[in-house]
Amino acid sequence: MKSNQIKNTINNGNCVFGTMLTNSISPRWAGHFNNIGLDYVVIDTEHSPYNRSEVANLINSFDLCNVAPIVRIPIPSAHYATMNLDAGAVGILAPYCENKEEVEEMIGAIKWKPLKGKSLEDVVKNNKFPSDKSKQYLQDLNANNICVIGIESVPAIENLDSILSVPGIDAIFVGPNDLSVSLGIPNEYENKIYEEALEEIIEKSNAKNIPTMIHHQTTSLTSTWIKKGALFVLYTSDKRTSQNGFIEEFNSIKNTASSIGKYIIKSNNIEEEIV
Repeated sequence: MKSNQIKNTINNGNCVFGTMLTNSISPRWAGHFNNIGLDYVVIDTEHSPYNRSEVANLINSFDLCNVAPIVRIPIPSAHYATMNLDAGAVGILAPYCENKEEVEEMIGAIKWKPLKGKSLEDVVKNNKFPSDKSKQYLQDLNANNICVIGIESVPAIENLDSILSVPGIDAIFVGPNDLSVSLGIPNEYENKIYEEALEEIIEKSNAKNIPTMIHHQTTSLTSTWIKKGALFVLYTSDKRTSQNGFIEEFNSIKNTASSIGKYIIKSNNIEEEIV
């Protein structure tokens, strides 16, 4: 599903589904994700050690399938956004934005590339273009680019009205770990304080017809927030899903071996993934 299909699906009130790519560098993952019915993937360059060549290869592989490649950049910087768009990404997830100025920088990079400097500032702040011809060219060039803004802290929520006033935002992203830490309740995802914060983000975003993307790691939490209005569904990661699959299936066959006295069951200490 390419970016325009994702936008159309969400605009019709339906969910799209994706996951986070954090560990895998093989381009063959694109075909696997396409086969299981994902609409998009977020390639994480904030917390993962991908280099530019690896990201470009992944983007090109997903682009050949029906899975839209979105890149989570390390910081909300125009340089990282345009670099990954030039590599072929259909969208950018800008993490940890806290004010209108950061969002304007992201909109400028994603929606009005390759305009820069004073001319770009005039467009973003005053809707003033070098010419009608330039405006049409830039609109056509960037029409399908997806801009996802990360709201992951208390200051970001306090500035949410101002942030959402910037035209061009396609989705709001919530990183539960960062947000819960900022709220003073690390990883307490059923805490009322956390739930009220998410509800405020969804309510204000929905009022602007902007969908929310909340990156939970369990099917129960993800399902809960789909019911509460999250349409841009981002669930778990390649690392966690493969890990969970191996644990479940090996536990099953180990239990069989244990039942006939061929294996002594050991406890597993699985490190939680922080996203």
